[in-house]
Amino acid sequence: MKFEESGLNGKVVEFSLLEHVMENHGMIRAGQWDYERITYDYKFEDMTNGDVYYFRFPCHVIEAETETPHAKVELGTPYVGKHYYPHGVEYDEVFPKHVVNQCNKLIEALHTELHV
Repeated sequence: MKFEESGLNGKVVEFSLLEHVMENHGMIRAGQWDYERITYDYKFEDMTNGDVYYFRFPCHVIEAETETPHAKVELGTPYVGKHYYPHGVEYDEVFPKHVVNQCNKLIEALHTELHV
C-alpha cells in the first residue's frame, strides 16, 4: 500500500537532517542504501497474531553521496508491506486500520520535523 497523499514525495532535504529525524522515529537505514538510493524501515510487530509489517520510506540522493552530511536527498512515496516468512514482503494487501493509522502518524511527524 502506497501513501500517495503523504505530501512528502519529491521534497528535498539534507541527509544529516533526514538521518536525525528518521532515527528519532525508529526508522532505520541499516544496510539498505548505496551511493544514490536509501530506504528507511519501521517495523511493526502485532503481538496478538504474530504478523510483521514494514513501513518503508524510499529516498534518492540527487546531490553528493549518501552519508555526506550536506547531501541533498529527494523523498519518495512511503509504502507499507506485510512480511511472510520465508517468502518476503507483500505490498498488495488489505492492512489493519491500526497499522495504517500508525503509518499516517509517522508521515505527519516526518512532515512536521523535516519542515517540508
